[in-house]
Amino acid sequence: MRPSELFTQITTQTGLFNIQAIDNISSIMQRGLLSNERASTIKHTSIAMQEVQERRDAVIIPNGMALHKYANVYFDPKNPMLYKRRNENESICILKFDRSILDFEGVVVSDRNASSTYAGFYPPEVGLNEIDFNLVFSTDWRDENTYEYYKKKSIKCAEVLIPFYIPYDYVVSAAVYSEDAKKKLIETGFDRTIYVEPKFFF
Repeated sequence: MRPSELFTQITTQTGLFNIQAIDNISSIMQRGLLSNERASTIKHTSIAMQEVQERRDAVIIPNGMALHKYANVYFDPKNPMLYKRRNENESICILKFDRSILDFEGVVVSDRNASSTYAGFYPPEVGLNEIDFNLVFSTDWRDENTYEYYKKKSIKCAEVLIPFYIPYDYVVSAAVYSEDAKKKLIETGFDRTIYVEPKFFF
């Protein structure tokens, strides 16, 4: 069974997600979704948090490459990163990628945020069985216990890491917060289905 098929069997889901500044969509259409390392060589709008990027910059994937050489997508985009950017809803979108990117050569799955000290990294056929998808797809990661809170928050951001870039061909659709955001996205030339779904945001 291909990893993409196993993913759907386990989760019933068909896609993976990237939270992206609408300003970057034209570039993504031309170049694909780039790794942090490749994106750093071109003009782009970053919505990443600097302190997180500094941690990610130090991570080397076991038997793989530096974390910043991978393009990353989430299993569930309604996560702590999106929550942090809730005041920017009008200028961001959620890109949905086809599940088949899980079948690419060299793909790595992390069982929580890849910058976490406790992150486990696996080939997808193994990692998909290691991830606590009940926590990944939970609607609330709050917890009175501080340790459990940070654990849930990290697992919520489990990732799929694709070497170097993901071609634009694998973008299926996008979700935006409002009609105004949809208009901005259309103006970039985006040619996939756009859903106005404020419930996908915070």
